Amino acid sequence: MQRRKLGLTGLEVTVLGFGCGAVGGLMVRGTAKDQERAVARAVEIGINYFDTAASYGTGESEKNLGRVLAALKPDVYVGTKVGVPAEAKGRIGEAIASSLEASLRRLGRGSVDLFQLHNPITNAGEDSALTPRQVLDEVVPAMQRLRQAGKTRFFGITAIGDAEALHAVVAARAIDTMQMPYNLLNPSAGGALPPNYPAHDFRQLMLLGQEAGVGVIGIRTLAAGALSGEAARHPIAAPSVEPIASGSSYEMDLERARLLQPLVDEGHAGSLVEAAIRFAISHPAMSTALIGIATVEQFETAAAAAAQGPLSAAALARVAELQQGFVGMAR
Repeated sequence: MQRRKLGLTGLEVTVLGFGCGAVGGLMVRGTAKDQERAVARAVEIGINYFDTAASYGTGESEKNLGRVLAALKPDVYVGTKVGVPAEAKGRIGEAIASSLEASLRRLGRGSVDLFQLHNPITNAGEDSALTPRQVLDEVVPAMQRLRQAGKTRFFGITAIGDAEALHAVVAARAIDTMQMPYNLLNPSAGGALPPNYPAHDFRQLMLLGQEAGVGVIGIRTLAAGALSGEAARHPIAAPSVEPIASGSSYEMDLERARLLQPLVDEGHAGSLVEAAIRFAISHPAMSTALIGIATVEQFETAAAAAAQGPLSAAALARVAELQQGFVGMAR
């Protein structure tokens, strides 16, 4: 499987990354046997980036990933994340350091390759969100201290929140990576949206990241499952999800995803899932796109799609035509 540079880190990551989140659910609620099968198969195929977070199953994902990696001992990169609680905003550095120590215990590792902020970033810094100043003045120094202590090699952010605030953080060139929502329903991080397009506008943040040498990790590649075109959810997947940066409900995302069916009918992709994965890795600024799964079979489908590489120019042109059909719809 193709590998790409992760910004200026020097790491080369596979275009498909293994997501260990709670939406797909395998590494949180799956059986130990299935978790081991999926990770072993990913390693066999060559997947070399595994993404987890302290919040996934309140630490269960980290515990399960750590257990499986300890048994397999593969040569892979591991990333985890910290969410600073609203009540800890007066001690951000302490909260970040404490969270990583707990994550390392659950993972059974002395360090991780990547440690990322999980909080939204907004101008106002309301609720659980942090402001650009808090990120640059408090989060970044805390991450730097952890790097100096050998606890993480690189650090970054989750690019959720106000576009202006996110641009300010990325433009400061103080981070190594960013997790970025980018999919068939909301491509705004990678290109300009037409007027009245029903999605949160990230104002081409991926392009700024590319210019600043920030590695881009794609998230919500399948819009939490909506881009499968199927309403039914696997028993161990999250029973309900709130969209990130696309429609106002999962049902709305699903309805729009089905409007992309011509990509399959016209032979540009074998399925909506394949189209979604190949669309995400078609952007040159994308380093690796994460896929969350409930079963080993879902992973096999995703890996087969990624192995086919980016969509053709004709397919991408058709995507743009179909996305024009969303213009004017309610968000």
